[in-house]
Amino acid sequence: MRTLRSLRWRRLPLRVRLIAGFAAAMLVVLTGAGAFVYLRVQYALDRRLDADLTAQSTAVTTALHDGTLGPRNPAVVSGGLYQILDPTGAVLNASPGLTARPLLTPTEVAAARRGPVRTDRGTLLPISVEPLRVLATPLDPNEPGAVGRPAIVVVAVRRDQRDEALRELVAQLALANLAALAVASLVGYRLARAALDPVERYRGQAARIAAGANGVRLDVPTGDDELTRLGRTLNDMLAALDTSLERERRFVSDASHELRTPLTLLAAELELALRRPRPAAELEEALRAAATDTARLIALADTLLAVGVQAAPGPATPAVDLAVALPPIVQRYRNAADLTDTALRTDLEPAPPVRIDPARLERIVTNLLDNAVRHGAAPITVATGTTGGYARLTVHDAGPGMPAQFLPHAAERFARADTARTTPGTGLGLSLVDAIVAAHDGHLWWCSGAAHHHPQPAPLPCTHPGTGTTVTVLLPAAPESTSSAAIGG
Repeated sequence: MRTLRSLRWRRLPLRVRLIAGFAAAMLVVLTGAGAFVYLRVQYALDRRLDADLTAQSTAVTTALHDGTLGPRNPAVVSGGLYQILDPTGAVLNASPGLTARPLLTPTEVAAARRGPVRTDRGTLLPISVEPLRVLATPLDPNEPGAVGRPAIVVVAVRRDQRDEALRELVAQLALANLAALAVASLVGYRLARAALDPVERYRGQAARIAAGANGVRLDVPTGDDELTRLGRTLNDMLAALDTSLERERRFVSDASHELRTPLTLLAAELELALRRPRPAAELEEALRAAATDTARLIALADTLLAVGVQAAPGPATPAVDLAVALPPIVQRYRNAADLTDTALRTDLEPAPPVRIDPARLERIVTNLLDNAVRHGAAPITVATGTTGGYARLTVHDAGPGMPAQFLPHAAERFARADTARTTPGTGLGLSLVDAIVAAHDGHLWWCSGAAHHHPQPAPLPCTHPGTGTTVTVLLPAAPESTSSAAIGG
């Protein structure tokens, strides 16, 4: 049952729930304030009645001791009500109108024998015929008293005016609280509506975006409140999503374009081989060509996947010392490319360890060396060093370099300079390096001759020969080595 009520409550609009909660809170506050005012007024009125009762009890007790108690006594003439009770509660003497029965119950009589007792007769609501405020005091608490002898003086005053004042106060408080609750609820509704209108506007515009509208942004008003900041953040998120979506669309378009040509050539080669019977040698040659094209397609697909997915290093990623890890990588590449120590050389200075998967480090070095071999010229130099809290890796070749106008586009996917169109490659090498370095919070920039391109602010000036092409990679030092790296830099 409770779960069902909770579900029904959650299904209500947020505006209704806000108003209901606000109204409930205001009702509690107003009720508490009204109760406080009522109790204070009641206390003041009762205190006034108690003062009158005390004076009247003193007058009646004095008259009883003096033997002057009677209808002509001023306490009676002034309208005071009294009864004189014996220890059993029997009425021995009373003012006119109070001779029928005692004003005290047996329990109250027993309490009044020991000390003063205050009590009320009649209720505030419903209205009583004879509402009284009663005070009973013992004549002598230390005497046991005898039956038929005065022992308790009971005085009373009517509460008609006091009860009428309290009933009027209750009515006025109820009306005032209802009016205040209505006004507060209306104001709360207006405020809730004004606060939630931007949210509803955001929702409507988000629905348009979800339906396929392009370039739509949330209509964020001026200001700096929470909803305004939320709107700006959502707009920034939408801009980032649009940029990412556009980049992925361009990537898919470029990938399909790059894959279409080798797939078409492969299909044409196979179709030509099957068009008529051929000798075994020709079939073998056609299969070898198809196998070569297939291997290129596989390499291209692997590179595309590597560009698309590059995870940041986790806490369990080992710390790699570049001066130790690079020589085997460079040597393997030297052997595979059939290069001499003079054509591919190293200049490894101490560098702080970095957190990177060795396989990704090898991919960075291999791709940079591939670009240097294909588009540059020997000698090619792989160097390491320290820059502040970064480990520095540079690959420099002595080739003609890249055109200055191509530098800003060098890391774009499938981007190739006009002078490199005739050389093998897919235009993904530097893009893959950029993705890996970005995933590791590093920096990547490249320079060719006197032209430099720094996609991010460079934490150090370029220090390399003015000819050829130099690609610089900065990877953050592992946390435990940051201090020493900074000192060494």
